[in-house]
Amino acid sequence: MSTPPATPPRSIPILPAARTEPDEFVSLYAKQPKIYPRSVSGWFARWRWTMVWLTQLVFYGLPWATWNGQPAMLFDLDAREFHVLGLTMFPQDFIYLTALLVLAALALFFFTAVAGRLWCGYACPQTVYTEIFLWVERRLEGDRLARMRLDQAAPGAEKLLRKGAKHTVWLALSLFTGFSFVGYFTPIRTLGAQMLSLSMGPGDLFWVLFYGLATYGNAGWLREQVCKYMCPYARFQSALIDKDSLIITYDAGRGDPRGSRRRGSDAKAQGLGDCIDCTLCVQVCPTGIDIREGLQNECIGCAACIDVCNDVMDKMGSPQGLIRYATENGVAGGWTRARMLRRVLRPRVLVYGAVLLSVSAAFAASVAMRRPFHVDVLKDRNVLARQVEDGRIENVYRLQLHNDSGVARRYTVRASGIAGLQLAGAAQLSLLSGQTGTLPLRLQLPAEAATPLRGQVTPIQFEIEAQAEAGAVRAVVHEKSTFVVPR
Repeated sequence: MSTPPATPPRSIPILPAARTEPDEFVSLYAKQPKIYPRSVSGWFARWRWTMVWLTQLVFYGLPWATWNGQPAMLFDLDAREFHVLGLTMFPQDFIYLTALLVLAALALFFFTAVAGRLWCGYACPQTVYTEIFLWVERRLEGDRLARMRLDQAAPGAEKLLRKGAKHTVWLALSLFTGFSFVGYFTPIRTLGAQMLSLSMGPGDLFWVLFYGLATYGNAGWLREQVCKYMCPYARFQSALIDKDSLIITYDAGRGDPRGSRRRGSDAKAQGLGDCIDCTLCVQVCPTGIDIREGLQNECIGCAACIDVCNDVMDKMGSPQGLIRYATENGVAGGWTRARMLRRVLRPRVLVYGAVLLSVSAAFAASVAMRRPFHVDVLKDRNVLARQVEDGRIENVYRLQLHNDSGVARRYTVRASGIAGLQLAGAAQLSLLSGQTGTLPLRLQLPAEAATPLRGQVTPIQFEIEAQAEAGAVRAVVHEKSTFVVPR
């Protein structure tokens, strides 16, 4: 019996859809809506402004400060000298910069594990300068609604005057910031005199303008875009925190369901939570997020939402803390603040803290024990030992000294280790700050003292004493070597 041929599957025709609209260009780029942060006052706002004042007093003041007649903070790249709070360092001290970077990373791990993005919310330059620029903007254009109305208004004299004044102040602040930054690399008094006399070098002028315009662009225009898209910290903070880290949280169990109500009314009787859905927490957020949707990468931990929510709760007669610093486990389990704080000191944080303290102590001890000069003792390989007049045995050495003290020094060399050992010739050398010099030395041993040591290599010690030219600061370094007596 023959099998009937299989029916081939029918193909489904794909036809172009009928066009009902004219051709148009569809952009895949959505313009970011401008954020108008509302002003806020409260405990955390005062802390933010305290940090603004502290960081800027340090930043703007350090280039002008002096320490023992020298700049307190100056990275002189031309002279290859780095003055840091009384210490003078040189390129060979680069290890200290490496240690500082390690300390900064460990501190970042520690504080993020404890309480999230504290650095971002209170001390990051982007946050600090954005806060300053926003203060200027509010003074010249008004608070949130006034700024929104001004931006939507038609061009006019008032709009031009307010906008022009704002940008003039912004530019002045930015250029002064760039000038202060370059003052860390060029003595700021010299830089100021050159600026007033219009004789500033092209390199310094370029960097003043570069950092000034960077400040103007980042704090005046980009603002939250830097935190959301350019800063990598938001991306890896999730690897540093866990459910026992203190973060800014919204207590959904207490606040939901949200809804408006009259002041003093009973929320529970109306089937509502404590959140009145005023959206003020969104309006004060500098990155424009809604904290009620949970922790997000864009949250910089500034706590502005806590301040404004506490103010609303006070007005509504509800307890504060609907938005607060808490842990995920604490909010989910209804823990007390004391219990959450005990969990903050968990093994992960203790390990970070112990390592941070250990490295900090090692760094401080290393800086405190740092030698004010470096010495290398080299033996003359051409003549290890020789007999000179009167039967004396002579060894020849070469001392290489580098002055790291930051002031001119005079060095005196002595030798010890064998009775009767004497230095023949000059045993002093003067060096300027950062200068390297070589001092040839000839050590001689009388014949009667050398006779018992024939064919031996005897340990000896050089003592190098440094005396400041203008003061009584004394430093001594000991270097070991050997003295050879031929057979």
